[in-house]
Amino acid sequence: MKVPLSWLREYVDLPAVTAHEVAERLTAAGLKLESVSSHGHEIKNVVVGRVLEFEELAGFKKPIRHCRVEVGEATPREIVCGATNFSVGAVVPVALPGAVLPGGFEIGSRKTYGRLSDGMICSEAELGIAESSPGILLLPQDTPIGADVVELLGLRDDVLELEITPDMGYALSIRGVAREAAIAFDVPFRDPAAVEPPADSGPSWPASIADPSACDRFVLRSVSGFDPAAESPLWMRVRLARAGMRSVSLAVDVTNYVMLELGQPLHAFDRSRLSGEIVVRRARPGETLETLDHVVRTLHAEDILITDDSGPISMAGTMGGLHTEISGDSTDIVIEAAHFSATGIARESRRHNLVSEASKRFERGVDRELPLAASWRAVQLLADLGGAVADPGVTQAEVEVAPVTITIPAGHPDRVAGMHYGRETVVRRLEQVGCTVSEGAAGPAAAGGHGVAATGVVSTSDLAGRLAVQGDDLITVTPPTWRPDLTDPNDLAEEVIRLEGYDRLPSVLPHAPAGAGLTETQRLRRRAGRALALSGYVEVLAYPFIGARDLDDLLLPEGDPRRRVTRLVNPLSEDEPYMRTTLLPGLLKTLARNVGRGFPDVALFETGLVYRPEPDAPAAAPVLAVDRRPTEEELAQVERALPRQPVRVAVVLAGEFERSGWWGKGREATWADAIEAARAVAREAGIDLGVRADRHEPWHPGRCAALTVPGDDGEPVLVGHAGELHPRVVEAYGLPPRTAAMELELSLLRPSGPVETPAVSAYPVATQDVALIVPSGTPEADVAAALRDGAGDLLESIRLFDVYTGPQVGEGNKSLAYTLRFRAADRTLTVEETTAARDAAVAVAAERTGAQLRGA
Repeated sequence: MKVPLSWLREYVDLPAVTAHEVAERLTAAGLKLESVSSHGHEIKNVVVGRVLEFEELAGFKKPIRHCRVEVGEATPREIVCGATNFSVGAVVPVALPGAVLPGGFEIGSRKTYGRLSDGMICSEAELGIAESSPGILLLPQDTPIGADVVELLGLRDDVLELEITPDMGYALSIRGVAREAAIAFDVPFRDPAAVEPPADSGPSWPASIADPSACDRFVLRSVSGFDPAAESPLWMRVRLARAGMRSVSLAVDVTNYVMLELGQPLHAFDRSRLSGEIVVRRARPGETLETLDHVVRTLHAEDILITDDSGPISMAGTMGGLHTEISGDSTDIVIEAAHFSATGIARESRRHNLVSEASKRFERGVDRELPLAASWRAVQLLADLGGAVADPGVTQAEVEVAPVTITIPAGHPDRVAGMHYGRETVVRRLEQVGCTVSEGAAGPAAAGGHGVAATGVVSTSDLAGRLAVQGDDLITVTPPTWRPDLTDPNDLAEEVIRLEGYDRLPSVLPHAPAGAGLTETQRLRRRAGRALALSGYVEVLAYPFIGARDLDDLLLPEGDPRRRVTRLVNPLSEDEPYMRTTLLPGLLKTLARNVGRGFPDVALFETGLVYRPEPDAPAAAPVLAVDRRPTEEELAQVERALPRQPVRVAVVLAGEFERSGWWGKGREATWADAIEAARAVAREAGIDLGVRADRHEPWHPGRCAALTVPGDDGEPVLVGHAGELHPRVVEAYGLPPRTAAMELELSLLRPSGPVETPAVSAYPVATQDVALIVPSGTPEADVAAALRDGAGDLLESIRLFDVYTGPQVGEGNKSLAYTLRFRAADRTLTVEETTAARDAAVAVAAERTGAQLRGA
């Protein structure tokens, strides 16, 4: 909403303050400032002139006139002009030599087209009044010659641009912003809607409301004898331009002007094109309407229409129909002002992708009492500026609407804000915004209940009644008609708080309850993130949405649980309408984006939820009513429809995992690094991760590992997979060759209790190296597990440091070399003890895997 400061001052006695000071006060009151722009302050030395005579210059590609213009000086000025929309005697604005126009454009005397041009005759665009103009600006004939054009036309102005939130629709008008400014500066406010329309003397044009849910007030007034050639006065065109609207014609400009001034959208019909009674109703099947933008629109059954005997003539509150528009020969005009359903207009606007200045106001809620005053204001302007005669009578169709009242304790704003305002302040602030405040509770609803009762009374849920028993001071508040957003006790509290100043609210930190802290699951999630970060991975947060293409690119087979997805009702993108069932798509897209921008060595990780619907889950959750608490059955249906949401952690890596440098060549990332990332996460839970070969999409069938942890019954439980991605997956996502990935379910890594810091022994470590020959297909993890189990409690750690295949170990075999570290907490180990522990480890490995001690 663009608010010219000069327009604002007509209804508020603002002190001598700058536009920025006004903006600061409005911002403190909750109106968000977008910008403050100045207009006309740089313009100087532009005066009113009269064209005495002109000569048409021939021989040029366009018409050129050499004019003699009187500007209030001793001798006329000679000016060359390329416009042709003026005649001898025309009164025009003239920029004299030394003048400055908007944009810092300086005017001087110069020779052009073979003649001396001692200035410039200006158009509206050149004076900054409009974006473009077809010709020279023509001023009234009685305008004093030589007068300063800037002062005469009021071109110097400051404009505040405000971003109006959906709950402050009243501020989409000069009237609404002026009221806020008056409160902010504690100065009188003159309501432009406080007019006295003539007494009702019968209907102006027959009209009725067929659907009360679509419209509850519909007002028509008419004028006759309007001069279609009458132009909008310059002051109106300037104000419309400053407010961000272009001038169209006098009839249309008047409706736009009143809308900006009062906040009530209006529409003008050509009366000669109306036939029969006007009816407000919903659309019927198969109906269409050609709107003012020359688009034939197929109407929806929920669309709100204004119709006559010929059918739809306007999409209510959104855009008028082409058939009844005001044209160049319209002399009889019907002005419509109405109060439409905010929800209905919002849905209609979005359904047809048709957002207008009118729809923006209706969907935020307009003043139900404005149609009478706004329509009369428009009729007055058409009569004063267009020579029209106001026809007697006014049509007013309306549906009775009970007033809404809200009963609250006078101290409720104090409790919400956490500070003391006092009853007097609360009442004063509520009255400033237009509320009527009375003592006590309004009827039986004050004792409890929530929502709008049959009497129109709204109360807090049990709050008023409970505090009344305690002797609290209750007040009943009736919000003004221009504030349809005030429906709840907390809305009233917000009004008091914002007007008293958000800056006055105390900053108090809440007290942490004793014994509270992070759960073990939360601690594990943090430790896992730190472990991966310390290992060289960078954390990312990807969008939790995927599409069908992602499921195909991951090569997921039909029937894979990851293909069972939860579809969003209103997705941000139709390409990604599902909630993710795996973390990999987001990570792979992020990896591809980084590689594409010149970062080939990337290691990323993400921790987050995935969404896994149960096989028997319903396709969609039920839509719950908002006027009552859901029943237990409804809650159970919602619970069944909700997908399982386990916490997962995943990594992807490509390029060099250990970087090259002056120290030598680096090391490329491999499937082993992905497995080690999983082990690093498992170690934070104090769990030894089992690793075995597996085939699982999207991993390479020969380089994929299943990750397991011991279950409650001792059997391994699958928690994830790691390895090198399938080449087709790499190609589909545009990734570097041999990209590796890991994903495991963090929710399944359940530590038995708090992870304890291992005791550090002060005694020396004893090491033993052992090389075992096993068949090539034997998993290394099985060998390591056997060694660990056989070595007993003295084993501190085990590390694989070499893998060898060759003729020395025989065909089909491999040699695995380990370093075993032994240490006791209470003594220095002897050679006999460590040798015995090593031999025991080798014996168990031989029993379980068939391992043979190399060189034995």
